[in-house]
This record gives sequence, structure tokens and C-alpha cells, in this order.
Amino acid sequence: MKIVVLGAGVIGVTSAWALVRAGHQVTVVDRQPAAAMETSFANAGEVSPGYSTPWAAPGIPQKALRWMFQRHAPLVLHASADPVRAGWMARMLGNCTSDAYAVNKSRMMRIAEYSRDRLGMLRAETGIRYDERTQGTLQVFRDAKQVKAVQKDIKVLKADGVAFEELDVDGCIAAEPGLAQARHRLAGGLRLPGDETGDCHIFTQGLAALAAAHGVVFHYDTTIHGLEGTAGRIEAALTSAGRLTADAFVVALGSHSPALVRPFGIRLPVHPVKGYSLTLPIVDESRAPVSTVMDETYKVAITRLGDRIRVGGLAELAGFDLSLSPRRRATLAKSVGELFGGAGDLDAATFWTGLRPMTPDGTPIVGATPVGNLWLNTGHGTLGWTMAAGSAAVLADLMTGRTPDIESGDLGYARYLRGARAAQPVLRPAAA
Repeated sequence: MKIVVLGAGVIGVTSAWALVRAGHQVTVVDRQPAAAMETSFANAGEVSPGYSTPWAAPGIPQKALRWMFQRHAPLVLHASADPVRAGWMARMLGNCTSDAYAVNKSRMMRIAEYSRDRLGMLRAETGIRYDERTQGTLQVFRDAKQVKAVQKDIKVLKADGVAFEELDVDGCIAAEPGLAQARHRLAGGLRLPGDETGDCHIFTQGLAALAAAHGVVFHYDTTIHGLEGTAGRIEAALTSAGRLTADAFVVALGSHSPALVRPFGIRLPVHPVKGYSLTLPIVDESRAPVSTVMDETYKVAITRLGDRIRVGGLAELAGFDLSLSPRRRATLAKSVGELFGGAGDLDAATFWTGLRPMTPDGTPIVGATPVGNLWLNTGHGTLGWTMAAGSAAVLADLMTGRTPDIESGDLGYARYLRGARAAQPVLRPAAA
């Protein structure tokens, strides 16, 4: 089957790899000059199934109100009259219940655990290297309230059979010796030994090169104008390189996915949530993290990537704005400075921002659409790197007519159509 994949971030490239390995003829289209140049470029570096947690959680509405008045808030909401954003936020708030949280976290962990396993298989198959480490994630708590609050996550970890360790302060320092200087700031931690780390940008570019060697055709520097088709079938992708025809099309455009499929009556509840990162050169090995440390207070991940420290996180609802906020930089610097002060050179740090494609329930959208040959692999939020290999494997299985290794029925677009009548696709829509 001839397949066009739209998007060359980590989701698009892993999809292309899985599809070409399944025997398909694959073309990838992206507006950037190379793979992984947008959201996949400088993310936090975590492959963290155990930390696959929905932003929509009990207590978040109350916390969001408090965060509005904090200088170093992990979540920032900008005022907007955008009805799409308002609708997305309303859906997210609807998922801030204990029952919804348990369901969403469980299915996110299902795809994330599977993805971690698939990534290991891919690594063994290809020998690809990307500053990877397999030494777990340590979530650190700064007060007793946070220690108590994590018990709801531990219940889900137990139910899903995910390995974890509850640690006191000494245990945290034993796992991450660089935290010794921050002992007075710690109240305990939760370690997830099955988690990994790695540079998503290096991985994606390396996998793109391997995919090209296996016959995948990449069209970089190519703008995607829209899709052409009928109510039941897409005929072509309209691009600056011309009209690309195929038997099937995969939309893996992250936050830009909704605009492309909207003319066909597909209302993807995927919204851009802005995140930031700092990348610091290590100047004192003894003070640096060993793997990933999650600072629960600021929702910031501090990750070891070779001779660098990647500090990533925060969430800002600001539409498609990509400006760099000095205030957000200060929050990242504060987190790494308090926990791993002196480990890296903040003055030499690279500051970056990207848009995570978030669904209101936290789970990605992987699978078919009401349009017969149009498929989705998008909406991974902060966990695209964590879920990429597994999402790609599920998608390739579904497109090839095989039963995926994990339950995938609740990962698709259909979950948003239950109890509601789907909008009818528009015939031959205008270019997006």
C-alpha cells in the first residue's frame, strides 16, 4: 500500500518506520528542512511510562486558580475569546474527576509501557544511539502534602503492575547523589525504575536516516496546503511540491492536525500547550543528575543527556505563540538551580519553546477516522517521545489489518463521538 505520512516529528518518523517495516511504500512530508525541528527538537528527554499522567486531575481547577497569582506557576492561562480554546478547556475540566483520572491514566500507561518496550526492540534491531539511559525517573516532593497526594498515582501503578519505589529523603539521594546539596528541600520521592531517557531530536533524525535507507521518501521544506477528497476517501495531499496521491494518509502534525482535517467534519480536540526547555552544558559531574528527576512543585523534568542537562516542562495556553518568555526561563532555572545547583552552566544554556498537542483527556488519538483512508497519530501532549514507538506500532498494525498487541479501541477518534452525532465530511474541501 502507498501511504503518505504528514509530519516528520518523532510521531511521523516512527510511524513511517513502522509502516515501511510492515511492507508499505511510504512518503513523509514536512515543512521543515529536516526531521524533528519543532516540538520534537528540545523536549524534556523523558521516556517515562510510569509518569504518564493526565493534566486533567482532581484538584487541578483549584490549583489553576492559585497558580494565576504565582510567579513560578507550572500552568499559565492567557485570557482569550477563542471559542475553540474555551471548548477544549471545558472538556479538560470535565476530565478532572477521580473516575476519569483513573481511566485516562490507565490507558495512557498502557500505550506508554508498550511504547517503552517497542523502543527497546527498535534499539536492539537498529543499533540506534541517542544519548539514551535506562536508569529510571525520580519524582521528588518538597512537602508532606505532595507525598500524600501521590498515593492516587500509586494505586494506578499497583493496578497496572508498574514497578515503583517509595523513597524517603535518604533514598532519593541514594538514587540521585547530586540531590545531596538539596536535602533540606526534599520530603520524599517516587522512583520509577522502568523509565528511560534520551535525546528525541537525535533519535528522530537517526531513525529518519534509517527509514530513508529502507526506501521511505522524505519531502522536506514542503508546505502542506490541504487534503483533497470525498466524503469517504482522500485522493491527495496538496503540497508546495505538488499533488501527492496515495492509498492512505496519516496525519501526524501535532497541534496543526485539527486544521487539516476540519474541512472533512473531523473535530479533533487537540490544542497547543506551550512548553519550554533549557539545555545546559555540565560543568560539575558530581552535582549532575544521573537520569531524570521530576520536580513536582514546578512540574519540571531535569534530565541527563550525555554531557548536557535538559530542563523541560511548564504548560502555557497561548495558542500558537512561540515567543520565549523570560519569566518561564526563570522558573526552569530556579528548579534546576535549587535541586542541582552548580551542575550546569546556566549562562551558557540554550532556551527553547515548543507546542505540545494536548487532548482534554491526555490520551493520544491513534487510528482510523470516519473518512475511509485517513488515519490519525496525534495528540500525545507532553508524552510524544514516551509514546512514539508504541503509537507507531499500533497504527501500522491497524492499517495493515493486524490486531495490535495492546487494546487500542479506546485510543482512537471514535471515543469523542460516543453519544454524539459525527459531523458529515465536506466534499472536496478547500485547501487548509
